[in-house]
Amino acid sequence: MESSLKPMDAEQLRENAHKMVDFIADYYKNLEDFPVLSQVKPGYLSELLPDSAPRQPESLQDILDDVQQKIIPGVTHWQSPNYFAYYPSNSSIAGFLGEMLSAGFNIVGFSWITSPAATELEVVVLDWVAKMLKLPNQFLSSGLGGGVIQGTASEAVLVALLAARDKILSRVGKEYLNKLIVYASDQAHSALQKACQIAGIYSENFRLLKAEHTSSYELVPEVLAEAISNDFSSGLIPFFLCATVGTTSSAAVDPLCALGKIAKASDMWFHVDAAYAGSACICPEFRHHIDGVEEADSFGMNAHKWLLTNFDCSLLWVKDRNALIQSLSTNPEFLKNKASQENAVVDFKDWQIPLGRRFRSLKLWMVLRMYGQENLQNYIRNHINLAKQFEELVKSDSRFEVMAPRTFSLVCFRLVPPPNHQDNGYKLNYSLMDAINTSGKIFLSHTVLSGKFVLRLAVGAPLTEEKHVKAAWKVLQNQASTLLGNI
Repeated sequence: MESSLKPMDAEQLRENAHKMVDFIADYYKNLEDFPVLSQVKPGYLSELLPDSAPRQPESLQDILDDVQQKIIPGVTHWQSPNYFAYYPSNSSIAGFLGEMLSAGFNIVGFSWITSPAATELEVVVLDWVAKMLKLPNQFLSSGLGGGVIQGTASEAVLVALLAARDKILSRVGKEYLNKLIVYASDQAHSALQKACQIAGIYSENFRLLKAEHTSSYELVPEVLAEAISNDFSSGLIPFFLCATVGTTSSAAVDPLCALGKIAKASDMWFHVDAAYAGSACICPEFRHHIDGVEEADSFGMNAHKWLLTNFDCSLLWVKDRNALIQSLSTNPEFLKNKASQENAVVDFKDWQIPLGRRFRSLKLWMVLRMYGQENLQNYIRNHINLAKQFEELVKSDSRFEVMAPRTFSLVCFRLVPPPNHQDNGYKLNYSLMDAINTSGKIFLSHTVLSGKFVLRLAVGAPLTEEKHVKAAWKVLQNQASTLLGNI
């Protein structure tokens, strides 16, 4: 009986897990029928659930019924084929199975000794992906560097920044923290700003350099060089540069070769954030977008965005693992063990912010094995081709305009406002997005580029096909006709 459910019993697990897998499979089978964006109002769930936990056991079936009736209406369906917002967050069968296996083992693999396979598999698969990306050998575990799985790209940039901060302060003195300067394009992810706040970098020392439409929203090397020169002249210490391959707003690609040379000449740590577009660089025809990565000290990409690996699985490589370790390691008595004391193993607790860590390499390993490099490359190519098709549809309708070059699978566009329209189309395009998202048929997000409200359509959900892209375009056209007819 379910009322006597044990904490861990193999046969009870088998029975209940089968029911759960059936439920999830049915969810994916019917995924296209749900409104993509949740339509509930704030606070809806507290009105549907009791105000205290049950005193007695409840059946799995009753709980699943509540999931169906009360939870799913409050879910925005990131795996829907009609999900085009933000950037993708991929699920896959292989990734899901790897997540199940990780949950089954449920280890806390902070040190090698806590589960040697967890550490060693992570080393192996990070080397695999580094080779798929043709990263320089310095990023491989066989040298002084290596790779590690972080939770998100936000964590990756934070640990890189901390390592860079402590490295420079060990040279110039801790009293110079207030003179350290960080640089990035104003298109860089806001995670860098938060990392600076956490790392104690003064807000006035965080330089977001303007990226213009004329440079396709890339960071211009001459602008960076001038900013660095001015700061040196003012007695400040430039120490960290973050370049982006696939910015959040427009998927712009900063020129790594030129930026890397400037960083090297100024003795700065050079971090490359390729959270979104790094996955595309496993394809030979897109690899050139990370040319110049040989100049970088650290490189990050999210396998959970576009490489069929369930969230969370952010990959970070460094050329000098000791820089991470010196900044982040602790060695309390209760964690000491022979293997660690002899420096014979990797302890990933010293490469990250938290102590504990899950067996995340399992799902990446299963994705790489069950799909293989060629299928993963074709998966990404298909999304980029679908984005190309959508871009051509936008160009074919004079009421719309493309607002930034399309490099990968993101299309930035807007509805052109009538002449002399107030606010240059801001309200018009906001209304277009709001009406579409409220309909539940598709889900788009937005950005602002050069002061203009811009719609973003990112192709990347695992189930998205050509018919979904064409249907999305029809929804946009129809709603645009309605809005323009009301002006």
